[in-house]
Amino acid sequence: MVDTVDKLGYFQAITGLEDADLCTEILQAHGWDLELAISSFTSSDHDASSSAAVDGGNNHDHDHDHDHDNAAVTPDYQPRGIVDDTELVMRDDGGGNRGPGMAWRIITLPISIVSGSLGLVSGAIGLGIWAAGGVLSYSFGMLGFRSGRGGGSADSSSTARLVSVSSAAGEAMEFVALFDRDYWSNSNAFKIDFVVEGFMDALQRSRSSFKLLFVYLHSPDHPDTPVFCDGTLCNEAVVAFVNENFVSWGGSIRSSEGFKMSNSLKASRFPFCAVVMPAANQRIALLQQVEGPKSPEEMLAILQRVVEDSSPTLVTARVEAEERRTNLRLREEQDAAYRAALEADQARERERREEEERLEREAAEEKEAQERAEREAAEKEAARVRMRQEKALALGDEPEKGPDVTQVLVRFPNGERKGRMFKSETKIQTLYDYVDSLGVLDTEEYSLITNFPRTVYGRDKESMSLKDAGLHPQASLFIEIN
Repeated sequence: MVDTVDKLGYFQAITGLEDADLCTEILQAHGWDLELAISSFTSSDHDASSSAAVDGGNNHDHDHDHDHDNAAVTPDYQPRGIVDDTELVMRDDGGGNRGPGMAWRIITLPISIVSGSLGLVSGAIGLGIWAAGGVLSYSFGMLGFRSGRGGGSADSSSTARLVSVSSAAGEAMEFVALFDRDYWSNSNAFKIDFVVEGFMDALQRSRSSFKLLFVYLHSPDHPDTPVFCDGTLCNEAVVAFVNENFVSWGGSIRSSEGFKMSNSLKASRFPFCAVVMPAANQRIALLQQVEGPKSPEEMLAILQRVVEDSSPTLVTARVEAEERRTNLRLREEQDAAYRAALEADQARERERREEEERLEREAAEEKEAQERAEREAAEKEAARVRMRQEKALALGDEPEKGPDVTQVLVRFPNGERKGRMFKSETKIQTLYDYVDSLGVLDTEEYSLITNFPRTVYGRDKESMSLKDAGLHPQASLFIEIN
């Protein structure tokens, strides 16, 4: 469910109301049904616009001398280069000052023009502010503001009522096509680059490009229109100056948005041109309006003066925007450098921990290997001790000296000598068991030999008796490590 704060913010964006308490009361009165609240709020504007259409349709195609007090300068605003990121915005500071030579006033745009840029208006030509309820319902559903009364997803009929191109953009495309058809040809190769988008989108384009917005309201049936379009708007010098210094938007007063803008700008004579720039809170600052036919020289002089007067504001805004971009870039670079340093520190810390873990693991493995080797050595030594004990027991008691007893002397590599008496029928295997039982040697890979003559009594002769081997009645044997 969409949060009430989101609904309040969206309602303020659509209606242009700044009073949060008033918006809250309106939404509460409609049970926080965003679609119903907006429809109810805009219904009064719809009736007013329809009435204006009846009166304006009879009047706008002819010259009128409306009271120019309607277009009087209000000195309660001052143009500044206060921008959001790369956007030029004129703000009300209440200081009672304005830029030198800049005659202008603040105009609040109709909600229908503002909301048209959000794609919530149908493509039908007319002065209705909102489309059928199905379009609103579908649009809110796409934006996450689905009304509970609608049930579930939008049906195919609701989808069909949505237009792929906003009505404002469609009207702009139609105006440019008709203007090119009527006034631009090979013999008249110069034309103003009118944007093919709605007024709000054109205003946003001028804001982001730090240019003023040139507005032309086209009255097709006015007798001065053809001469003005051919002679002035298609003049080479005028076209070049406008294309270089302005974003240009045009609209026919027969179209919905063109008619609404003629009301907002209080156009009293045609042909009608104006120079505007964006102000805060969905408003525009009117810097200059040109009513009635003008020669190319007159038009060029007026536009040059406007550009000259507004140049400090535009330059300041561009410089401040560039400073913001530079500061943003510096912050991003600093953030990137900080993140890189942080990542490097984290990498070093990770490597340090991994190195510590590796050393700890190696130390543990080494300790485990050492303990295992010690266990194996202890087990091996215990086995050798058992083996010596078993072989010593197997030797039995040493016999007394006699004719059938052989005296054996064994010399070890370390110089140690050991001697014992054996019966002459004792096998050479028993001599090996005797040497093993002494525990002098650390290996079992050795041979018993005699020097004179040299005879090796290896393991292959273990089954021979001492007498048969020629070692009776006495023998002196040496140990030779294999």
